[in-house]
Amino acid sequence: MTDKVGPMGLTEAEAKEFHGLYMQYLFLYVAVAAVAHLLVWMWRPWFGAPKPMLSSLEGVGQTIASSLSFLV
Repeated sequence: MTDKVGPMGLTEAEAKEFHGLYMQYLFLYVAVAAVAHLLVWMWRPWFGAPKPMLSSLEGVGQTIASSLSFLV
């Protein structure tokens, strides 16, 4: 008989291995998210900006309207 524990039916060694892999991937995910947030903040800071930054999508509505009028 095996000594399976928990609802997943893993042994103690399998559970420790799964936990180790889970923690590695969690660290990788958090590291990638932190780098992405840092890069976006360097591009468009959301705290401490002297004035509100204008979105690069500001003129999209006018561009779409003029494009649609050109097509019709």
